[in-house]
Amino acid sequence: MAFSATISSFHTSTLLKIHINGYKNLTRVPLGHPKPVLGKIRAIHAVNSSLFQPFLTEELLNNAMNNPLPIFQFEEYMALKTKTVNKALEEAVPLQHPLKIHEAMRYSLLAGGKRIRPILCIASCELVGGDESLTLPISCAVEMIHTMSLIHDDLPCMDNDDLRRGKPTNHKAFGEETAVLAGDALLSLAFQHIAAKAAKVSSDRVIQAIAELGSAVGSEGLVAGQVVDLCCEGKQVSLSELEYIHVHKTAKLLEASAVCGVIVGGGNVIEIERLRSYARCIGLLFQVVDDILDVTKSSEELGKTAGKDLASGKATYPKLMGIDKAKKFARKLANQAVQELAYFDPIRAAPLYYLAEYIANRQS
Repeated sequence: MAFSATISSFHTSTLLKIHINGYKNLTRVPLGHPKPVLGKIRAIHAVNSSLFQPFLTEELLNNAMNNPLPIFQFEEYMALKTKTVNKALEEAVPLQHPLKIHEAMRYSLLAGGKRIRPILCIASCELVGGDESLTLPISCAVEMIHTMSLIHDDLPCMDNDDLRRGKPTNHKAFGEETAVLAGDALLSLAFQHIAAKAAKVSSDRVIQAIAELGSAVGSEGLVAGQVVDLCCEGKQVSLSELEYIHVHKTAKLLEASAVCGVIVGGGNVIEIERLRSYARCIGLLFQVVDDILDVTKSSEELGKTAGKDLASGKATYPKLMGIDKAKKFARKLANQAVQELAYFDPIRAAPLYYLAEYIANRQS
């Protein structure tokens, strides 16, 4: 498995005070050597998904028992960060001349969605002690790129889909020509937005983040995954080929979201690589869950066309492994993601623990 490698452990100092931006209801706890700790963090909502349980192995859970940790209100955190991201996106793409292209850009960019990528970017920045304001330009850029990929992915020459986030896809609402241009405009705006708005971040770190993001979306990232996916339609695909497709098509942008957050937050090389591994795990987890939902949920529940991959002959994890083994693989990826967080301060890492859980338990 491509994600079995680990990075040597390191120690962090005792946390004396923590203030995650906009979220103050976290209790201070003294820490010794960092350990896997999720077993003692409790979300405010119950989790009953058979997909995600057990979240941790018994060994990891036992290691966690010595560190009492606070309740973490994950839903409140997500709602707060989503509101912040949506406001920033609204301001980043105002309605202006030419009206049609900006309407098309806003139509898809502001159509809702989970905002997982920008929130991952923010949470990763805060994990290493950075302020939310440092990462907002990059968080917006990541969501612009993600939206571009959805617009282009839905086109007749690609996946040919009519429904996205419960609404007609961009090319259905504005025409194919405008949809292509709207995606192009969002991609270029993403990098312009970082360069113009990341004034609070040192120039060397801005350059490093731009390079990371550019690599994630180009011919060695998202585009690579998309091309191989198209070439494999209707053909026998191995698990390793399927993993390549989804690591590049889905996980790379999530990976860049986390890594860019750590970069602008002032993180070091070890912190960057740990978050890279974490994000790659949850990126592939996202796709495994997506494949499962595609064959177990309706179009109304998903907000997009259900069963389309199966109908078009595309390889999916349930198709190659079966539903039960796909669920076991998802649990393995979730476990592995958690282990990468074990050496960070558990209070700062709480949003990332529960983001992994959220991805594993999502129903749409």
